[in-house]
Amino acid sequence: MSYPEHLEYPEDRYHGDRGEVNAAFRPADSPPDISSPGGSTHYLATNASTGGEFGLYKVELGARSAGAKTHFHKAMSESFYILSGELELYNGEKWVTGRAGDFLYVPVGGLHAFKNVTDEPMTMLMIFSPGAPREEYFERVAEMTQRGGEELKQFRIRHDSYFVEDFAPGEE
Repeated sequence: MSYPEHLEYPEDRYHGDRGEVNAAFRPADSPPDISSPGGSTHYLATNASTGGEFGLYKVELGARSAGAKTHFHKAMSESFYILSGELELYNGEKWVTGRAGDFLYVPVGGLHAFKNVTDEPMTMLMIFSPGAPREEYFERVAEMTQRGGEELKQFRIRHDSYFVEDFAPGEE
């Protein structure tokens, strides 16, 4: 395969000549940042730690975990990479079964949802780009879901999560 001589890369953001020592390492045995009866979340790379470039989270969902209903994001894409188990993924058109090694990319504005319908736990990587401060969302979504109503809707909107169930046709 041949490649063009001039490739389009993003503008330089680092202007030094020798590089820096600034990598971050997270050992595999680090405990999850959030644990709940439905699973756990590991903050691998946050908005803060990547300077807003991306967010990377390892999510472990227990058996029969509800996941997230159909929604979209206005400011970021979301991707799913299945590490183990199975996950039902809604790609905006239909439900597909994701298994270890499967990947789903959802561009900005793309409808999507996910749930674990099996009797086994599953693990996935979730990637948001650009990065967003998702930690509060992960930490408070269960509490806010219990509150429900307008408070839940505003919490979701604050975190760039537009759930179809929150909007009547023509309301948005």
